[in-house]
Amino acid sequence: MATFNKLEDIIAWQKAREYNKELKINFPDFVRLKKFDLLNQLKCSAASAMDNIAEGFGRMGNAEFRNFLTIEHGSAMESISQLYRSFDFEILSQERFEFLLRLAYEVERLIMSLFNHLLQSEHKGVKFRHS
Repeated sequence: MATFNKLEDIIAWQKAREYNKELKINFPDFVRLKKFDLLNQLKCSAASAMDNIAEGFGRMGNAEFRNFLTIEHGSAMESISQLYRSFDFEILSQERFEFLLRLAYEVERLIMSLFNHLLQSEHKGVKFRHS
């Protein structure tokens, strides 16, 4: 895994963005069924994936980046739980649920892969470079 030069280089962030865009397709179904609370929770937990990767990357140090990835991992698992609730409340079809679940678990897997990479890396981040 190479050093990232910009946020958009991070595959986990790219996949989290894709997950958010895919979720948006079903937002009207939540509104139609007046499941506003669940919709808001799902939107926030899914958005947290992108945002915590971005903030961790922006901290320019591996230890802080790993910390934000652990927060994101929790948000990813929360989002997965909310997908199950959405399916159980018959908001998502079986096919749509399975698709989104696979995508959510792919984001989670990429987060853990990135976390493990940072854990093993000797590169501590640009903020620790000596002038």
